[in-house]
Amino acid sequence: MTEVRFYQLQRTALEAALPRMLGKVLERGARAVVMAGSEERVEALNALLWTYDAGAWLPHGSVRDGNAARQPVWLTDKDENPNGATYLFLTDGAASARIGEYERVSELFDGRDEGAVAAARERWKTYKAAGFDLTYWQQTDKGAWERKG
Repeated sequence: MTEVRFYQLQRTALEAALPRMLGKVLERGARAVVMAGSEERVEALNALLWTYDAGAWLPHGSVRDGNAARQPVWLTDKDENPNGATYLFLTDGAASARIGEYERVSELFDGRDEGAVAAARERWKTYKAAGFDLTYWQQTDKGAWERKG
């Protein structure tokens, strides 16, 4: 059964949280797809993952880089899984019809944006009705993640 995690970003921007989460996926020897809201956003995330930490290297690629099957992290604005990923990260309100094909899906949304929170609540209802295993994670005042549900 797919586990769907909702991450309400309160203290940390997506650009800071996503590289850490992807690093943990790679530490497990797994692969990930990151689905963003547009091609421009994909390329912005692609650039970010090369520069977020001068001492770190997070192998990844997008359609611009090619070789999807060889990329441990694939960045896309399409509902696809060309690298055989078991983890899916949904950003910018992106939606996938392939949720059940992954071991874990992470919905990352801006907890300070009322529209993003409302959209996340609707996706929660949809996933719950479909029988997925759901958890909700919120940032504490110090930025740590705390499981709420």
